[in-house]
Amino acid sequence: MKKTGAPDRDEMRAEYDFSKGVRGKHYTAYRDGHTTRVRRADGTTSVQHFTQEDGSVMLDPDVKASFPDSASVNRALRALIPENR
Repeated sequence: MKKTGAPDRDEMRAEYDFSKGVRGKHYTAYRDGHTTRVRRADGTTSVQHFTQEDGSVMLDPDVKASFPDSASVNRALRALIPENR
């Protein structure tokens, strides 16, 4: 049987139900760091702990909306740094 075309990508499938989902449920814990365990077919497990990269900064969503990229954040912060530190 030949497919009649690609499904409409803008529509959510009926079997997906996010009505009881909670936005940001794991946000704080994720920012503090998280551990990922990968179980391989040979029975071994790989464990890796992820944290924010040294020097990285997480912006709150309302602040992020005002800064489209890293360059704009850096310009704004440089304006706040005194010349003679």
